[in-house]
Amino acid sequence: MTSSGLSRRTLLGSAGAGLAIGAAGGALGQQALAAAPAAPAAAAALGSAVVPFHGPHQAGILQPGQARVQLAAFDLAEGAGRDGLRKLMQQWSATAARLTRGEGAPSAENQIALDAGPCSLTVTFGFGASLFDRVGLTDRRPAALAPLPDFPEDAIDRARSDGDLWVQIGADDALVVFHAFRVLQRQAAGLASLRWQMAGFGRTPGATPQPMTGRNLMGQVDGTNNPKPGQDGFEQKVFTGGGDWPAGGTYAVVRRIRMLLDNWENLPTDRQERVIGRRKSDGAPLSGGTETTPVDLAARGADGALAIAADAHVRVAAPASNGGAAMLRRGFSYADGTLADGSPDAGLLFVAFQADPSKGFVPVQRKLARGDGLSRFVRHESSGLYAVPPGAPEGGWVGQKLLD
Repeated sequence: MTSSGLSRRTLLGSAGAGLAIGAAGGALGQQALAAAPAAPAAAAALGSAVVPFHGPHQAGILQPGQARVQLAAFDLAEGAGRDGLRKLMQQWSATAARLTRGEGAPSAENQIALDAGPCSLTVTFGFGASLFDRVGLTDRRPAALAPLPDFPEDAIDRARSDGDLWVQIGADDALVVFHAFRVLQRQAAGLASLRWQMAGFGRTPGATPQPMTGRNLMGQVDGTNNPKPGQDGFEQKVFTGGGDWPAGGTYAVVRRIRMLLDNWENLPTDRQERVIGRRKSDGAPLSGGTETTPVDLAARGADGALAIAADAHVRVAAPASNGGAAMLRRGFSYADGTLADGSPDAGLLFVAFQADPSKGFVPVQRKLARGDGLSRFVRHESSGLYAVPPGAPEGGWVGQKLLD
């Protein structure tokens, strides 16, 4: 509830009715395209979707990417110390729990999203390596937070990288995302200051007749081979074990990757497909089949040449080419105008969750930097690595096991 005792959706009507509509799920999306009268119901279902904040893992990791995202990093204020960090995480966790239910913030409420529902809002928090020194917990910093190595062709802007605290805010409505970001930023006043922020977007739910893998700004279907919950070894690849505070958490690698779209779009479609190793029209591998057909790296064409080129992205990035290394990717596109030379400042906000970056992102990126044909068309321009604590139980807060 807001400070006035009203939920954000009370002004529009019954929240209970919205939840009942939401239970219809994906079927409503198809009906909305088939018949115009169903559109209001589909919109209501989209707005009323709730992702619980509390649980064994933080929200925003296992859920599909939403239509909008804000990524941000904060630096802890001088003198804030462990007590200040504890206060901030308690306040941020309580606020995130309320906002994800569609309620107003307990403080710093600005009414930006007053007439919106929760819209699948998720808020995810992470700790950068530098934070542990600032709060006197150097001995509790996990070894997996070792700095990422430099990779060939990186052009990292350190002013838009790293940071003590990382926040990922996703939702299916841009105002809901900005509202949550602005509230958290204001609540941090005196305890932490904004280091950098980035806004991204994905496909809006219901924009296609049925759920489909999204496309990136190169027009390619992106995310087909993402590991999925329930698959053999998924938990071990994504979440940490052990008994210390990171147990049940994960590590997030965040990269802002600019796409050289002018160069890419000048390639004919068949050349683009050879660079990726998949058909652009439907995402099917060039070795044959449909989008979800396993890639056959040994397949050859009628001319005897490899169906998937030796430097094709899907070959170089495949777990089979990297000792089984895998990450749970949750990327978003971004478009920030044009650069001085007139080229688009646009690309991918890459977010990847894994149990150990030294066994996930690092070996894969080393391989990509050395032999991926796609590397000619991208530039890695910012970078961050964060320990993402496990989720908070009801009545608890993120980071409690470390800070209490």
